[in-house]
Amino acid sequence: MTATIRLTMAQALTRYLSRQMTEIDGQRLPIFGGVWAIFGHGNVAGLGEALWQERERLPTFRAHNEQAMAHAAIAYAKANMRRRFMAATTSIGPGATNLVTAAALAHVNRLPVLLLPGDVFANRIPDPVLQQVEHFSDGTVSANDCFKPVSRYFDRITRPEQIIPALHRAMQVLTDPAECGPVTLALCQDVQAEAYDYPESFFEERLWTPRRPRPDRAELAAAATALKAAQKPLIVAGGGVLYSGASDELARFATQTGIPVCETQGGKSALPDEAPLNMAAVGVTGTGAANRLAAEADLILAVGTRLQDFTTGSWALFAAGKSVIGLNVQAFDAGKHRALPLVADAREGLAELRDALAGWQAPASWTADAKAGKAAWRKEAAAVTAATNAALPSDAQVIGAVQRSLGAEVILLHAAGGLPGELHKLWQAGSPGSYHAEYGFSCMGYEIAGGLGAKMARPDKEVVVMVGDGSYLMMNSEIATSVMLGLRLTIVLLDNRGFGCINRLQNATGSASFNNLLKDARHETLPEIDFVQHAASLGAIAVKAASIAELEVALARAKINTRTTVVVIDTDPLVSTGAGGAWWDVTVPEVSERAEVRAARASYDERRKRQTIGV
Repeated sequence: MTATIRLTMAQALTRYLSRQMTEIDGQRLPIFGGVWAIFGHGNVAGLGEALWQERERLPTFRAHNEQAMAHAAIAYAKANMRRRFMAATTSIGPGATNLVTAAALAHVNRLPVLLLPGDVFANRIPDPVLQQVEHFSDGTVSANDCFKPVSRYFDRITRPEQIIPALHRAMQVLTDPAECGPVTLALCQDVQAEAYDYPESFFEERLWTPRRPRPDRAELAAAATALKAAQKPLIVAGGGVLYSGASDELARFATQTGIPVCETQGGKSALPDEAPLNMAAVGVTGTGAANRLAAEADLILAVGTRLQDFTTGSWALFAAGKSVIGLNVQAFDAGKHRALPLVADAREGLAELRDALAGWQAPASWTADAKAGKAAWRKEAAAVTAATNAALPSDAQVIGAVQRSLGAEVILLHAAGGLPGELHKLWQAGSPGSYHAEYGFSCMGYEIAGGLGAKMARPDKEVVVMVGDGSYLMMNSEIATSVMLGLRLTIVLLDNRGFGCINRLQNATGSASFNNLLKDARHETLPEIDFVQHAASLGAIAVKAASIAELEVALARAKINTRTTVVVIDTDPLVSTGAGGAWWDVTVPEVSERAEVRAARASYDERRKRQTIGV
């Protein structure tokens, strides 16, 4: 007879989560780093009580905003290269729907997070319960149906025994390199508290290790043949290189073959910036060195990247006639744009492809040209990041100050606005994972919460968050959480008084400045926002830097401060780095009363002729 233990569904869930393990560098660790929780009537009695029982094995962390705590959980998974992750629980209603943006972010970026929103009563007796969404023609719908399109796996638990197969499936998705993404288990609040006789075997410790698929022989042979025929091959390294732990293998591959490497936002830091064949950023936010090679290359080896439009210059940078080899663990990505697919783990795929290319190298002139271009780009980058006495420094000059003050080994984290464009091309990353960008979903508000999650994953590292005033105002509450948890961050807040990046894009498409900068929005009085006082009120040490020199002094002090430090500096909203970068497809109106828009449309039509059509 099977031994059982009587538990509530919520108690079974938390006990199961606390017994899932992983192994990293020979050390056996819980695969869940903890659970973020904001309690309400839909989860406090059931899941809240269960989390209290498991609080020593499965820590619970309190946050101030549901979306932010899920961002922290996602950043934790990213900083752990998807080897460890977290869960987040909310009540029903607004608490649950506040998670949807974070779920979409994790879905786009292929990052694991377990979302546990409360749900309506399965027995339907109290219907409509507080915060319940009622659908007039479908009695099974709840607010949590919003999660279905942005979850890799979704289930609604309406009976206590359903949690057994649901959790098994959840773990398969969270740990699978190809399926990886957010899992949502919507927990009916009455079922959370219902008891069931669960098999004791359900709670045995289980070790989850990464699956590393090796390439198909025929696909490997086809890729090797294509590479040997190439005269100007180029590697595009994406986030899959980092998640696979393939940085060393990528370096060996590039050294053996002489093929230059460029990096997506997700793949930046796959190689150290100082590596001779690392051309750094590619695409819309790319370096001049990388984009020149991308335009000339006759073959692209895309490793662990989903080839997003920022990488390909909206498919105008990679001109027609190029061959693409898609080395990716996910077949969907491997075959994009009519690529030769090489479905495999990045580390295993690169190793076997390197063996298949033994004795072959790219033409020496191509390799030498790439190295010369890298040297030239570094001079351009040094010029735009150098300190000046400008009244309002550029983002690039602030980046230069942060780099000089804190070095390449900090974890530099950012997300939306103008900073991703400048940091991608200008930041000189050191070791793998030292550059943490959320640019798949480009979600404003990720930055500070993401910094908190990254610090939880890597408490031994300096975590530096760079954020604009627009993103800061959208979500800043987790400054208080960082102070509460004793997790010190350095936050550099660039204040350009509005959404400067989109204002520049608005101007570039021929439109007048409108509704982006504060001064161009409808107002009676312009707000004088004191970010120093605001950050200090949340518990941070906060200072205002009046110049680049003062910024560098403040950053030196931040390294020895005992809690989160926010350094505010005013910046110029109209200036961005002109060097590097590729065209991006942002549609311009065909008809306008503005001559500037009509001119921008003519230029846009010319640019579109360079695009290739893919799948």
